[in-house]
Amino acid sequence: MSDATGGGPDREPWLTRVRTWYDTRTPIRASRGEMGPWEQKEAVRARIAELEAILDAAAVRASADKERADVAESYAVKARHELVQAQSALAHDSHPRMRGAAHLGVAQSHVDSAMNLMVWMASGEDIKAMLPDMLALIDEHFAPRDPRRIRATEIARRLQHDDQNRGLRLGERAFLAETVSHARRLLRKETLRVRSFVGIVMSVTVGLFLAAIGVAVMSCIWETAIPLCFTPEISGGRYKVVCPSFSQDFEGPPTAEQIADTARAQDYLIIEIVGVLSAAIASAAALRRIRGTALPYNVPVVLALLKLPTGALTAGLGLLLMRGGFVPGLSALDSTAQIIAWAIIFGYSQQLFTKFVDNQGQAVLDAVRGPSSHPGSTGPHA
Repeated sequence: MSDATGGGPDREPWLTRVRTWYDTRTPIRASRGEMGPWEQKEAVRARIAELEAILDAAAVRASADKERADVAESYAVKARHELVQAQSALAHDSHPRMRGAAHLGVAQSHVDSAMNLMVWMASGEDIKAMLPDMLALIDEHFAPRDPRRIRATEIARRLQHDDQNRGLRLGERAFLAETVSHARRLLRKETLRVRSFVGIVMSVTVGLFLAAIGVAVMSCIWETAIPLCFTPEISGGRYKVVCPSFSQDFEGPPTAEQIADTARAQDYLIIEIVGVLSAAIASAAALRRIRGTALPYNVPVVLALLKLPTGALTAGLGLLLMRGGFVPGLSALDSTAQIIAWAIIFGYSQQLFTKFVDNQGQAVLDAVRGPSSHPGSTGPHA
């Protein structure tokens, strides 16, 4: 006798079989676990492997110093724990909310924490070897006249000219560890600012898409509400009602009823499609200024998508302004082709508005590189 699931008494219920299949390493599950840029994810994994080897070697060297052996071992334990947490974040299969690249940022935060702990446990010679990278990171995220940047440079100079082999003082070690840690936190904040910018632009883009769809649907339902029609005078007292998809001649000035009879439900839809196509061409033309980014957040793509619904809306709004006589001499288009042509122009003109968003997007990307990326900034150690 079959059970309620359709299988026999010795057969596993079909729902359980589906769950068992899904829990195995199927392509669906594997792709879910690989959300985000795969190359950057593997780069973080490789960095974790490097740090594990460096940490083991540093722990062996620190154990030779009996005075610092216990303290170094404590830091090493915490650093290994941070690397384990980074590996766990990269797996991220069990995360309740998965964002495309959030796990990369979490893993990098744990890696940064492990590196900061290694500064505390490293020997003086190891600190000297790490100083160039530490100074580069500090210079990248602190202004040239920032006292923390100046102090770090002074410590580096003293260690380079330490003829008496006095080594690194405890206060200097603490300062370097905290300053480098703060610089890494600033880098994470700059990266999170990029993610926030992408989220805001995507939200606005979705809102504009919904607005454009709403306008198209409402114009199909209430086609006579605000018709996109013009009424040019032909000759001899004859007038013409010209709409985006239909035109008709009348004797004498057309009445509101005659304009409503000429308007069609698809008028706004046609104009919005033309506006989207024009905006798509503007997006393609804007590619010449895109330099790309190594961040896991695709700023150029969201900026290009923003132009599409904006073009759909500016095409319709521009024609309404012309119909209302906002542009002198252009309030009486006399053919459907002219209406479509102006819709193309207004759809492309969305670039006048979205260029400010493009500039802001580039500024947000440039800010990730830190104050030292600005022209004229020079480090005190130069």
